[in-house]
Amino acid sequence: MSLTVYPAIDVREHRVVRLRQGDYAQETRYAHNPLELAQHYAAAGATWLHLVDLDAARHGGYTLSPLVRAIKATTPLRVQTGGGVRDEADVRHVLDAGADRVVLGSVAVRDPARVAGWIAGFGAERITVALDTRQDADGIWRMPLHGWTETSPTTLDELLHVYAASDLRHVLCTDIGRDGMLAGPNLALYGYLRERAPTLQLQASGGVRDVGDVRAAGATGCAGVVLGKALLDGRLDLREALAC
Repeated sequence: MSLTVYPAIDVREHRVVRLRQGDYAQETRYAHNPLELAQHYAAAGATWLHLVDLDAARHGGYTLSPLVRAIKATTPLRVQTGGGVRDEADVRHVLDAGADRVVLGSVAVRDPARVAGWIAGFGAERITVALDTRQDADGIWRMPLHGWTETSPTTLDELLHVYAASDLRHVLCTDIGRDGMLAGPNLALYGYLRERAPTLQLQASGGVRDVGDVRAAGATGCAGVVLGKALLDGRLDLREALAC
């Protein structure tokens, strides 16, 4: 299986930002224009882009459709994007803007049966479910919601069981404790997910800091890896990551 590298652009108030462990109070702002950064990643050889609407993730109402249209008009990038997508009309709206895949987070945790229906209706290649998770004091992987500001009583294991029985193909899993920390990806978590649901195409996210981490994610059986802070801080060269 080949490994797909997804450079990530998180947008808040029209700016490129990164949050530390999903905390909106711990934001780093970057000088990049989101469209120009996407064009830069495309010029470096990226084929996919992971685009997140952080404002919508918190408050609902996806706002990046004009940016998606501009990226699709000026680059060959395929775009998976989400944030604030809460119902079927939202999914259709994002796809109509030109997105190749819609990322579903909170709604995928709250109502997996409904999301399974959307996957069947729109097609497995058009939906990515984000099972972003945080381990509690008892070692249980819990599921935060709404930009990681609330926590669902549903566990990662419970959701994985439901989605493994559906038509779902693409899963993005972020260990929130490692997001923005440059501490390396949680390979044990991804190995566990691969054992529990080997048919799912798993995207690793959170903590990737260098080419070695990219290779390690691929060796664990991940189908993709999302790169954020390491690219923005210049710690990781996108061309080197793509060469993996």
